[in-house]
Amino acid sequence: MWLAILGLAIGLFLGFSAELEIPEVYANYLSIALLAAFDTLFGGIRAHLQHAYDEWVFVTGFFFNILLAISLAFLGVNLGVDLYLAAVFAFGYRLFQNIAVIRRVLLSRWVQKRGKQ
Repeated sequence: MWLAILGLAIGLFLGFSAELEIPEVYANYLSIALLAAFDTLFGGIRAHLQHAYDEWVFVTGFFFNILLAISLAFLGVNLGVDLYLAAVFAFGYRLFQNIAVIRRVLLSRWVQKRGKQ
């Protein structure tokens, strides 16, 4: 657990200290990729809480979701259609579903733990 927190702290420090600017052309791609990454992250947390976590599913899902989202955005730009909105809707819906399940699992565990006291 401490290794993950250390990695997060180092990543946040490097991210905030770097003066990196993303060109406006790539803003849609980055936002879709981040949404897909958060969807996979919260899906992994949900799977861990439900004792169904598999690291291969997590890692392959992480990269596949990002590539799929970026591909949809790229295809939409080339077709002249806002196809990235489909990815925003799909990943946004799944993200809120995962957060809702995580909340329910944690709430039920808290109620069970509180009832045993």
